[in-house]
Amino acid sequence: MSAARRLDPRRLDVAALAEAGAALDGEWPLAELPRLQHDAQPWPDGTAPAVTWQVQGSRRAVTGGEPEIRLALQAATILRLTCQRCLQPMEQPLAVDTRLRFVRDEALAEKLDDNDEEDVLVLTPALDLRELVEDELILALPLVPRHERCPQPLPTSAGDDALPDADAPAQGLGALGALWRDAGGKGSGH
Repeated sequence: MSAARRLDPRRLDVAALAEAGAALDGEWPLAELPRLQHDAQPWPDGTAPAVTWQVQGSRRAVTGGEPEIRLALQAATILRLTCQRCLQPMEQPLAVDTRLRFVRDEALAEKLDDNDEEDVLVLTPALDLRELVEDELILALPLVPRHERCPQPLPTSAGDDALPDADAPAQGLGALGALWRDAGGKGSGH
């Protein structure tokens, strides 16, 4: 296997990266991460910020067991989302700084993931780092994006004029009850 393929971020040999204690970094256009920008608004000038990333591989010897293969991952970008309070566009910085541990099979990954602070993944011959970065940034998205302080006053739905007047005739179910009483409580089938 060539050294270039082993450290290709789209087909990364995580074991080789960890064995060498090597690091990689780079950036991808936001357009290359379609799942991340699915709910994002386009940038007004058409040029979105890039997604910057870096990874550092490491391998730690374990007494009486297989060495642990680890990956430190950092990534960052900015998305334009819709504020759910004022419905205006907003810039949302996203950043992740995570530690991943790689193991030989799915059963061990599930067992360790339940008991471990760090994420545990199955070691594959070729990891698509761009897909992993996209997954991590999606997990960093806010559940309800909103400005810290909205740039314009929030619209009111009805204002004070819509409050019922105490002297006004009954509305809604109260009015229906009044009609029922006026009709002498007669209805169909009762």
